[in-house]
Amino acid sequence: MHTPQYINDINKVPGLTGRDLEQLAPVMDTFEFRSNEYYLSLVNWDDPDDPIRRIIIPSVQELDQWGRLDASNEQSYSVLPGLQHKYVSTAVFLASDACGGFCRYCFRKRLFIHPEQREVLTDLDAACDYVRNHPEINNVLITGGDGLMLSTSRLEKIISRLRGIDHVKIIRIGTKLLSYSPYRVLNDQELLEMVKKYSLPDKRIYFMTHYTHPREMTDVSLEACDRLIKAGGILCNQTPMLRGVNDDPQVLGELFNRLSYMGVAPYYIFICRPTVGNKPYAVPVEEAFNVYQNARSMCSGLGKRAKLAMSHASGKIEALAMTDENIIFRYHRAADPDESGKVHICTRNPRAYWFDDYKEIVETYEQQEG
Repeated sequence: MHTPQYINDINKVPGLTGRDLEQLAPVMDTFEFRSNEYYLSLVNWDDPDDPIRRIIIPSVQELDQWGRLDASNEQSYSVLPGLQHKYVSTAVFLASDACGGFCRYCFRKRLFIHPEQREVLTDLDAACDYVRNHPEINNVLITGGDGLMLSTSRLEKIISRLRGIDHVKIIRIGTKLLSYSPYRVLNDQELLEMVKKYSLPDKRIYFMTHYTHPREMTDVSLEACDRLIKAGGILCNQTPMLRGVNDDPQVLGELFNRLSYMGVAPYYIFICRPTVGNKPYAVPVEEAFNVYQNARSMCSGLGKRAKLAMSHASGKIEALAMTDENIIFRYHRAADPDESGKVHICTRNPRAYWFDDYKEIVETYEQQEG
């Protein structure tokens, strides 16, 4: 089976011209690059605005001064190095500090800019003890980096330990390798056997995929998804809305539909976090809401399950509705459980990229139980 070679030196990308490399040199002084032969083969190099190119190839606009390195203040929820506990029932293991490719819009690029400030999980015993001592935790997300960049033996070690904790029912693996390098699944029968072993009828393993554009859904990628599903894995997709990639209702609607056709649940569409380097990929909240709503109108109920949300420092804030004057948000999940479900009605601001940009809150109230 084919194994694509990784490329860490942008000068070795065959589709870039000398002028391209000259322009991108200052960007490479600040931000890292990584891709592989397979994913780069999806780029139409004759189109400077190709969406796959925008996902993986740097832009000089990444140097625009904007945002913070830890836009969602993740470090404040770190209870151990590499272990976050922000929401009552969920623990996050930053188990990997490697990715199959460096998304240009990455919200954890701090891990690669300052590798000496390691946030990766190194003490599995301490992490499992923490989860064991917190019975309110019923699901654990293994991510990073990319959860599938871990070897299958390392993944199984983590998963087997978690399966020994009775109150952990859901194990999630966050990955973009189904898009970046589906051969990670196709070449590894042991991975599929591991999924069969630990994804049980009453407590499943979920793969949180990261399809951002329909062109990432190649035949080999669909085959990898199919094998995980047949092994007992549950697949859900989340992606940010990105300028020049999926900020078109036709593109986003096709993404939703194709996910539903292949049995992958559309889960979240995220507002691009205001992270350093992300300005060229960000879409204002209200524009994103209109794109999202128009895309959903093209889908069945199964295709329109994704929620439009911001991973704010205080919680996941869902954009619910807009009127001519107001936009309505709800805490889909809050770091403070008492805030979950709370609704905020704000005066519209077409220049807002983040919840913090809404200065005027017209009304706040607790959501009433129906």
